[in-house]
Amino acid sequence: MRIRSLFIAFLLAAATNGIAQTNTPLAQYPSPMKETVRRHERISDVPKGAVLMVDGILSKPVLVYLPNKLKRTGKADLLIHFHGSNSLVAYAAEKYKGTLITATVNLGSGSGVYSAAFLQDSIFKKLETAVWQQAEQQLHKPLQRGRLILSGFSAGYGAIRSIISFPEYYKEVNGVLLLDGLHTSYIPERKVLADGGLIDSTNLTIFLNFAKQAADLSTGKRFLFTHSEIFPGTFASTTETATYLLDQLQLKATPVLKWGPGGMQQLSEAQKGHLKILGFAGNSAPDHIDHFQGLYYFLNRLYK
Repeated sequence: MRIRSLFIAFLLAAATNGIAQTNTPLAQYPSPMKETVRRHERISDVPKGAVLMVDGILSKPVLVYLPNKLKRTGKADLLIHFHGSNSLVAYAAEKYKGTLITATVNLGSGSGVYSAAFLQDSIFKKLETAVWQQAEQQLHKPLQRGRLILSGFSAGYGAIRSIISFPEYYKEVNGVLLLDGLHTSYIPERKVLADGGLIDSTNLTIFLNFAKQAADLSTGKRFLFTHSEIFPGTFASTTETATYLLDQLQLKATPVLKWGPGGMQQLSEAQKGHLKILGFAGNSAPDHIDHFQGLYYFLNRLYK
């Protein structure tokens, strides 16, 4: 039990580094929960496409995956994913309904690490350009560029927040997928909503704007956000940030009872236009990981 509690504390601390406007990330309360009912299936397939490396732009190399079906087409969408195993991101490329190039960015623990990496507007453009160049060199042919999609698991939302804060990238990005990762501080710090605290909306504004556009079918934007029931206690949970977005959009989540990928249990859903916010059961470490394991499924739902 102690090991599992420490594990969930580590996972969630990774998501919160840099939330508060201080130099010291908030600690959180470890989950005492042990969950053995849901299946928590894990993907073990190893995709057989080409894996390339983009180095020298970020503090750690970025892994690029090219599915074999790229050899038969001259057009592809691009998914840049933040935080998580490249093999699962590559698996999502293989299951994607179209043709998809993926780039997987891992920079360490904490949303602050991801956010800081893209505070200069030139960094993302360098990364995006390098991915396309690597792909074209590998395939020995030019590629027509389709949709640009950003996905983040847990702490990875920090990078997306920085990137779409620049108007040129906000315009360029077609889809945003957040997998149990969107946090912010309480006001005052550590005072939960039940005790009279408020949500610090500063770090949520850009996502709210994107969600508003996704809700409007005329814009072409798409936004899907999944959340668990994990309650960190010292900063806003993904359930609370999802509720904040829905309140601001004057939308209401409806209760559902349906299976999700890998044995996940979906409990709620809100949808308007191409905006989807999905709530799932669980407040343990395996429940958190389930959201990333379901990347392939949620990516296709983003474009369903």
